[in-house]
Parts: sequence; structure tokens; C-alpha cells
Amino acid sequence: MKEIIIYTDGSCLNNPGNGGWAAIIIEDGIKKEISGSEKYSTNNRMELTAAIKALHAIGKDKKVKIYTDSKYLKHGIEEWINKWKNNNWKTTDKKDVKNKDLWTDLDLMIKSHKITWEWVKGHSTSEHNNRVDELAKIAANKANYI
Repeated sequence: MKEIIIYTDGSCLNNPGNGGWAAIIIEDGIKKEISGSEKYSTNNRMELTAAIKALHAIGKDKKVKIYTDSKYLKHGIEEWINKWKNNNWKTTDKKDVKNKDLWTDLDLMIKSHKITWEWVKGHSTSEHNNRVDELAKIAANKANYI
């Protein structure tokens, strides 16, 4: 099974404010760019949305490596989510988990794939990470026209 490579990013103007998300999906050497926007969102919601939309775009039962510059996304899906579920979607300080709707969507999505999560430093030398950053910002600016 060949591995699909995905780069994701989210952007928000005036966090919260107009938001944009983007992903680059590389499968069998073919690169596909996807993006979208929301009128009122947060940066973290856009980071989660980018991963969800990318996974929706590839179908099921795939081997996937997802690159993100969001420690919130990476730590959330690899470390925190099981604790949240065991605590009835409460944080360790007994507050409701923010973005629960998106975390539950992502939790369902990852069950149908074999996923490796990789953190990449934002605004660095990663060509694809820089490109999804650019696409997410463009999408956030387009939210005014929704």
C-alpha cells in the first residue's frame, strides 16, 4: 500500500475572524490542492478542518502521513483525545473541550486509515507547508465574499 502524503494548514484573520484552511494531497506523484473558508472561525478550527477535509478527499482505508505545523492538532489527536473521551469531553481542569464537534469528526475519520502525524516548523524550509500556509491565507481573505 502506497502512502499518501498530506500537508495541512489553517489561518484566521483576527483570531477569531474570517478563517481559511488548505491541504496539499500527494498521491502516486500527483499533487492536489484543496482549500476553503468560513466567515467566522478560529485558527485552531481551521487547522482541524484542513485535516478533516483532506481525509474526506482521499477515501477510506489508506496509509497516510499528515504534516502539520499545528501542535494543537498533533498533540490533540495523538495525546489528548483519548483523555478527553474518557473524561466525557472535559479537559483536565473540568472545562468543555473546545472544538469538540471537529475533534469527534476527526476521531471518526482516523479510524478508517493508518495515519502517521508529523509536525513541521511553520514558515520554514518546507515548500509544501509554506504553500498550504499561503493557500489558507488566500482562503481566509475570500471569506469576506461568502
